[in-house]
Amino acid sequence: MHGRGLNIILGVYVALIFTFVFAPIFFSLVFSFNSQRFPTIPLGEFSTEWYAKILSDPDIWQAVRNSVIVSTTTAILATTLGFCTAYTDFRYNFRFKGPYLALILLPPTIPLIIMALAMLAWLSRLGLSGQLWSIIMAHSVLTAPFAMAIIRLRLHQMDPDLEAAAWNLGGTEWQAMRHVIVPFCMPAIISSLCLTAAVSFDEFAVAWFVSGLNKTVPIVILEIVQGNIDPQVNAIGTFVFLTSISLVVAAQVIFISRQIKSHS
Repeated sequence: MHGRGLNIILGVYVALIFTFVFAPIFFSLVFSFNSQRFPTIPLGEFSTEWYAKILSDPDIWQAVRNSVIVSTTTAILATTLGFCTAYTDFRYNFRFKGPYLALILLPPTIPLIIMALAMLAWLSRLGLSGQLWSIIMAHSVLTAPFAMAIIRLRLHQMDPDLEAAAWNLGGTEWQAMRHVIVPFCMPAIISSLCLTAAVSFDEFAVAWFVSGLNKTVPIVILEIVQGNIDPQVNAIGTFVFLTSISLVVAAQVIFISRQIKSHS
């Protein structure tokens, strides 16, 4: 009975956490279809006016294009960096390996404002600030540790003798990488691509500092809410949320389903 009561308490606690996190998003979705300009209850009539406005706004489409380019390129670069780093950890033992891993996992622990200022100063010194590549480089630094953590977890489930067996059977290091390591890591690689793309698509603090005139969708939202109350924000926010949550869910489903298959 004691265990059952604890499970009930934990279930209620988790439900409250999810309610606290997702209730504002749910109401933002509801108000995006509200005909009234201000988010008040009772609601007005059902309307898609705000969605029609953002779909006819060329600045929004340009921001979406920028966000897609940034998030896609960031996902590829971050996953490549994460894979290389995770494989280095898996295959090699060397001095100061602990500090090496700690340094790699450091960026997500740094406050975003500090990271943004540092990236702005560094990119400005290199003459690369104010471009889409500025956002891509900054987001790659920010998201590569997530990719590394996902792929590292997958690699550590692999028998380290498999690669050596491929070598003994006549395969080169590159052939072993192509036919053994990469296929084994593929679910983690796909999950990493989805997760890093979602993080990049959502991020605005670093992007706002280094982007210049190249606005992404989160930057457009920030500029709108700084000006006045505009229901278009609810419509844009719903689009951003659905895009990000779809990528995150896809990453989790792919990774967990592969985990289940490997243990069955």
